[in-house]
Amino acid sequence: MNKIIYLDAAASALKPKSVVSTEADFLQNSYANSGRGVCARSAAVDDMVARSRQRVADFINADPTQVIFTSGATDGLNRIVNILSSQPWYSSSSVFAVSDLDHHSARIPWEALLHIGKIRHMRVCELDDNYDIKIDTIPKTDFLIVTAMSNVLGRAQDVEKIIATARGKNPNVITIVDASQYVVHNKIDVKKWDCDFLVFSGHKIGADTGVGVLYIRDTNKYFPEKFGGGMVVSVADMARAKESRGGWIYQNCNSCWVTADAPDKWEAGTLPLTQIAGLHVAIDELEKNRPDLNLIKYAYDELSKIEKIKIISSRDSAILSFVVDGMHPLDVGAMMGANNVCVRVGNMCASWIHRAMGISGSVRISVGAWNTMDEMKQAIDIIKKIVK
Repeated sequence: MNKIIYLDAAASALKPKSVVSTEADFLQNSYANSGRGVCARSAAVDDMVARSRQRVADFINADPTQVIFTSGATDGLNRIVNILSSQPWYSSSSVFAVSDLDHHSARIPWEALLHIGKIRHMRVCELDDNYDIKIDTIPKTDFLIVTAMSNVLGRAQDVEKIIATARGKNPNVITIVDASQYVVHNKIDVKKWDCDFLVFSGHKIGADTGVGVLYIRDTNKYFPEKFGGGMVVSVADMARAKESRGGWIYQNCNSCWVTADAPDKWEAGTLPLTQIAGLHVAIDELEKNRPDLNLIKYAYDELSKIEKIKIISSRDSAILSFVVDGMHPLDVGAMMGANNVCVRVGNMCASWIHRAMGISGSVRISVGAWNTMDEMKQAIDIIKKIVK
């Protein structure tokens, strides 16, 4: 069987052997539930989760109590909308701002609130001629969604300056950063960025599917939107409500319940433990060996020589996206797949930027730490044959 050349890291990264072996060892030798047992094995799992949480916190310059495990970036982005729109102080007259760089999961949950009348005003941040966010025209808004790196164009945005500009127009603006693509190639500092929320997925950095990170700066500010095991300390009838100590106390006409402190407050139910076991290992591997973007530069230089190919990303981007005159992106991708080269085709779940460029979709090349220059040269030769 011919060797597959996997150039679709931006969709999901291949897994380092160390991640696979760590997860296998956990499943075979260490598995137990977390936060519920009193035996040594359960305690060891609790320690593993705490170590992984601390590793993530160090990775993004946060406190461990601000790191919430989710099932992925999509889950995190939807949860943020649900959290914010369920707060007692939330107003449907608020304004939210997005941009055409956004992934569907970053923007559509807000547009869904617009559709059902739970929010009434949307603003779209302007893009400049290079399709970067035009910082000096950022609107005054109550909620700002920032895509740190487009999964179509692969160019890092100046998140710190974007947020600072938004806060200059509204000091109380709540900022949400989608760092799903950015995290693979650049260091994140949530304190420097001054963001309120941030998300990324584990599977894009070499961890398993089913685990993601949600950063919440002020975990005590918000009422939880998910409920269940692990996040409730106690439930009592109203006669005993005054006996409650500490925690977050909520009550209705029948009972009083007290939540745990963060991060447990935000993690109802059983966590994706196997994936968490591999997450900190994936972070270690990523920091030791990030993708070689010289491969992207080489591909850009070679494909830019072909008249039929229009490259829509820049040479210094983390990915390469292009279209071929007279060919549908799906056909290009299918023919590359038939030659054992895996790439992404379509709108990349980012319809707005394609629409802004006047195209329906594109072909995307992205690399991981496993890719070599020889592989890229083979892939470019295949593209040249297909286009001819």
